[in-house]
Amino acid sequence: MAAGGMTLDVSAADRAKAVAKTPPPPSEEVAADDTAYSSGSKITPETVAEAEKIVGVRFSATERVQIARSAMGQRRRYEQRRSVGFLPNGLPPATSFNPLLSGMKALTGESVVNLGKREMRALPDSDEDIAFAPVTELTGWIQSRKLSSERLTRIYLERLKRFDPKLHCVVTLTEERALIQARRADLEIAAGKNRGPLHGIPWGAKDLFETDGIRTTWGAMPYQDRVGKGDAYVVRKLEEAGAVLVAKLTLGALAMGDVWFEDVTLNPFNLEQGSSGSSAGSAAATAAGLVGFALGTETLGSIVSPCMRCGTTGLRPTFGRVARTGAMALCWSMDKIGPICRTVEDAALVMAAINGPDAGDPSSVDVPFRYEASVRVDSLKVGWSPAWFEGRASEHDRKALAALKELGVKMVEVELPDEPVHSLRTILRTESAAAFEELTLSDRDDLLVRQNDGAWPNSFRSAWFVPAIELIQADRLRRRLMEKMAEVFDKVHILICPSFAADLLTTSNFTGHPSLTLRTGFREDGTPDGITLWGRLFDEGRLCRVGKGLEDALGVWDRRPKL
Repeated sequence: MAAGGMTLDVSAADRAKAVAKTPPPPSEEVAADDTAYSSGSKITPETVAEAEKIVGVRFSATERVQIARSAMGQRRRYEQRRSVGFLPNGLPPATSFNPLLSGMKALTGESVVNLGKREMRALPDSDEDIAFAPVTELTGWIQSRKLSSERLTRIYLERLKRFDPKLHCVVTLTEERALIQARRADLEIAAGKNRGPLHGIPWGAKDLFETDGIRTTWGAMPYQDRVGKGDAYVVRKLEEAGAVLVAKLTLGALAMGDVWFEDVTLNPFNLEQGSSGSSAGSAAATAAGLVGFALGTETLGSIVSPCMRCGTTGLRPTFGRVARTGAMALCWSMDKIGPICRTVEDAALVMAAINGPDAGDPSSVDVPFRYEASVRVDSLKVGWSPAWFEGRASEHDRKALAALKELGVKMVEVELPDEPVHSLRTILRTESAAAFEELTLSDRDDLLVRQNDGAWPNSFRSAWFVPAIELIQADRLRRRLMEKMAEVFDKVHILICPSFAADLLTTSNFTGHPSLTLRTGFREDGTPDGITLWGRLFDEGRLCRVGKGLEDALGVWDRRPKL
């Protein structure tokens, strides 16, 4: 009531103006004196206008004045966060990616790997023939004591020393550790203690897995003398399985490409060609018969691509199946660890050994791995599209498709989601830039060998200008892509597609689906060709069963490079 009992009519507009003049609570206040918020250079409306060009938005002159004041406060909060120092690479974000959508359930129960009965062939006389044998044969010879783990380990150590000068695939030989492990394996087997099919089998680790007392360089000059403490989860799991670590193998610097701090890792089938990456050394060493098997990692092609180049078999698991504790983090919501082998069943044996969760990786889950060699495949539905096998598809892609049809599976034509999947790389760019903030802000990124526009140094720097809103929107688009891919896999069990066609490599890495890449033949220049099968979430066993049938039908897995 106004004086004299008269009613004062206050319009909505007047009330809004009054509220606007009320000071905000301290948590929302933007000080007029922006120097109290940041010691950095003053942000002006003109600064905002220039920044608009980077993110593709436009504001009015009045809005720019307000934004400039707020930006000073925002920058102060960034400075407060940085005052705690650089966060360690192994510290994951509070939020974790889960490829399973609401209502989806993964397998439960026990893991099962059953290769079925098979006859063991006689141990070859030649060390080279032994070196190129698949793990499924090596394990039979070792467990029957026709071959000692120590002899096999020495065969691989000798080959690593002899051929690494040609391939540039070794960062560190772990000879002392390997011989201790091999002798222990022989003693245990002689005493009747059997740790499983990998007992006594020599293997190589991509040099981004921690190994106690042995340097782990991440393939990058700034970390070439880095020695971590303790073993990575997968290294521990393989030691428990009795496997013998013979070498830390090369990777493209910080998990990109095949260029590392000393050289370029080469393709054993063509020594004038890089082995691709980033699991460059793992694929090259396996293809060249320098290890029984190796481990690689993939964020966006780092198992598929080198396996295609070197003709090896790569099983990239569902995101979260294998714990990444002790592995270099590149992108917390995308990184995956998988085996690189000479055959599909070798990959199944290794996957069974490394499968499982660990407290150090909040994204890891406890899901059993099951592979049954006797399971029939003729009841399975395999998705494909004629368009995938036209144009740039190779003759080996079409041969693989024909061979798969001969297995009796039901072929179902499918369409993939029509989404701008490459826009999701915003997620990878920002997460990787956060993982290596220390390199960028300390200028140690200048030490990396590759410095072109597409290399990590520029990618990390430019990611500082990605708006947080764009990151969140990319994540929401990722969710929609996951939902649409779930609809595709409701219709089929597996997809077959040339490895780099239809954007399936990008799509599946963001949705977390597993893949299996295997050799399909050889080009006129003598280099291998391959194809990829893509499976349902946590359905790697069925993926391997179809892959094994395809491998047998094509009959090209055992051809060796002429080193």
